Amino acid sequence: MAVKTPFVAVDGIIQLFDENGNFKGIVLIERKNPPLGLAIPGGFVDIGETVEQAVIREMKEETNLDVEIVRLLGVYSDPDRDPRFHTVSITFVCKAYGEPKAQSDAKEVKVFKLEEIPFEKLVFDHAKILKDFILR
Repeated sequence: MAVKTPFVAVDGIIQLFDENGNFKGIVLIERKNPPLGLAIPGGFVDIGETVEQAVIREMKEETNLDVEIVRLLGVYSDPDRDPRFHTVSITFVCKAYGEPKAQSDAKEVKVFKLEEIPFEKLVFDHAKILKDFILR
């Protein structure tokens, strides 16, 4: 009997700071692949790595930023959160310094002040995740 489970993913809300420690905003990516739109950087956990290692790797792969995990925001597991298949996302709040650069699955990287986040352009359940982040 084959066991079927959701895919495990990680997302990282990157709080970006300048060299003086001033908050610049959060980092979102414009996706190259469907579903198209803006997203919190993230991806799938590879066999043999922890979720913490996965979020640090995925942030580097998509934004070229070295992140530090600040805290766990939550686990998002709605079966309809990803139109491709059922995923469970372990979502972390991270911080980073420097200038992000789009790489890997990211077509473009953008930094948004919290009051300027274009919620209507976010894919998956990332609008809900960011609203949870802002409220906490």
